[in-house]
Parts: sequence; structure tokens; C-alpha cells
Amino acid sequence: MTRPDTNRAPHTTRPDTPRPGTPRAPHTTRPDETPAYTAPAEATPSHPTPAHPTPAGTTIRVLIADDEPMIRAGVRAVLATDPGIEVVAEAADGHEAVELVRTYRPHVAVLDVRMPRTNGIEAAAEIRRAVPATGVVMLTTFGEDDYILRALGCGAAGFLIKSGEPEELVAGVRAVAGGAAYLSPKVAARVVAHLASTGAGDLAGRRAAARERVAGLTPREREVLSHLGGGLSNGQIARRLHLVEGTVKAHVSSVLARLGVDNRAAAAVVAHEAGILPPPPAEQR
Repeated sequence: MTRPDTNRAPHTTRPDTPRPGTPRAPHTTRPDETPAYTAPAEATPSHPTPAHPTPAGTTIRVLIADDEPMIRAGVRAVLATDPGIEVVAEAADGHEAVELVRTYRPHVAVLDVRMPRTNGIEAAAEIRRAVPATGVVMLTTFGEDDYILRALGCGAAGFLIKSGEPEELVAGVRAVAGGAAYLSPKVAARVVAHLASTGAGDLAGRRAAARERVAGLTPREREVLSHLGGGLSNGQIARRLHLVEGTVKAHVSSVLARLGVDNRAAAAVVAHEAGILPPPPAEQR
């Protein structure tokens, strides 16, 4: 493995680099090089749904961004355990991440929260504006609750804790690529606790408020919300509830509107606050 060159722009693993005469993207990684990671920035208006679902059987193309070479190497190594995922681009800051997304159009961008020049939240917001087909997964730490809340408002569809299990990273990337939201249970718990400690009422009060909001949903919408809280895609929810996927999509839109939230991840937080958990799959009952 070659040592990361901190004086060079990040890389991508795409074999087909831009043709002569076209603007060069920040950097592309050769197979023996390590990926780069980016950190989130300030929140901006969110999109109501995650990126367009990646067709089944398609290799999921991922950009990773972080300013720490060791973290980038770790993220790449974890994603490499899934043969259906390919890291095609890397960046060492949010600005480079946005440029690489514009150039390589990955299915998912995995962004760290704290990065130089442009942070992860700002980068996520710009990616969702410029390339809405690219889903965004944010990597956070336990000390960055404020950033999680801001990221909820910028259209990020996945939230993971860096200290979580490696399997969560793969699951989160796959969920977001499939058009679902993925909220790590640890992230959900932190968001709920943080909201309770920031002047928005005590935890019991927030839970009561969430239950009141959920009370306005129909029984079917509450079922759908519970599965949103579990990070399921529309297709997975349709199979669980024996519904047509288009019907589930309509229910999801209604749930978001009734709860007054902009995206599935925010709805998942409400589900966790209200104590609505998805029932286990039939085979586990």
C-alpha cells in the first residue's frame, strides 16, 4: 500500500479519468492507494427523500471523504468486505468531495463531520442540491450531536457513529443506496437525548410530544413509520406489509407531511422518540 501523500489532492479508483481538455477532478486512487474522507458542515434545506434507489444487482459506487488518512483507510477496508460495493472516489475535505461527486456521480457519499475548507454538513447540502441522485451518509462521533441535528436538515439519509460496528457502515451504505434512510440506534438515542438537553423540553416531554404527533397518523401510517424507524426501504416495507411499493411510497409521503419533517431520517427520530419500534421479521417471531 502506498503512503498517503498529504500534499496531493484526493483520489478516485475509477479507471476512466477525464479526457484531455476537461477539468481535472481532485484525485483518483490507484488500486494500491487508500481513500480519503470528508467532514460535515452547516445545515441547509433538506430533500424530502433519499437518493433514487440503486437498481438491484448494480455495484454500489461510493465516495468517501475524511481528512485523516488512517480513517480513510479503515473505511475503505470495511467497504471492501462487500463485493457489491466499490469505492470510486475519495476526498480530504468537503470542497473536494463535492467536486468529485459532480465528476463521478457515485450512488453514495460517505462524509465525515469535521473537515477543512468545507465541512461535511455543508458538503452534504451542496451534494444534495447539485447531484440529488447521490445519497449521503454522515459519520459522526458522540461529541457531535449538534452536527447530527444539522445534518437532518440538509438531506443526509444515513447517520453512523465512528465507534460503531463495521457492519453498520456496510448496512448504512446499502440502505441509502436502496433509497432508504439508515439511522444507527446509537445515533437515534443520542439525538433524542440531545434534543432533551437543548431547551426543547425534557426527554419525557419530547416523548409525549412525539406520541401526540404520531397519534394523528392512521394505523397503517404508524406501521410504516415504525419501519422507517428501522431503516427499511419502501420495497422492504412493502414486502413486510404485503403492499404494493407505490402504496408504501404514498404512505411515506403522507407520514412526512403529517409529522412535519423533511426526510425519512427525521421521521425515524420521531419514531424513536415515540417509542415506536418495528416488529421483528416473521421468521424471528
